[in-house]
Amino acid sequence: MRTVREGWTASYADPIRLSAGEAVRLTGREDIWDGHRWLWAVAPDGREGWVPDTLVVEGRAARDYSAQELTCAAGDRLTVIEELHGWVWCDNGKGSAGWVPLRCLS
Repeated sequence: MRTVREGWTASYADPIRLSAGEAVRLTGREDIWDGHRWLWAVAPDGREGWVPDTLVVEGRAARDYSAQELTCAAGDRLTVIEELHGWVWCDNGKGSAGWVPLRCLS
């Protein structure tokens, strides 16, 4: 369990989702966020979004991935499921899960 020290609001209403092995189109747009390289990608269904640079191998998703973020408030207690590229996949215990920046958690 981790405590949210700084609230976070999800950035995208309909984030990119990929299944392992799915083709991914990279646009060439890149960003470094908290020391990690992110690539702007387009999924087969047309959704776009940032994906970790380690996710795409030879134009395909190396694993299942969702860019779903979790809106949370300072003081919330979250269960950590996975940490990836400066983000943490968390479950809020109320039926919602998603990514929260590591820097927002204590």
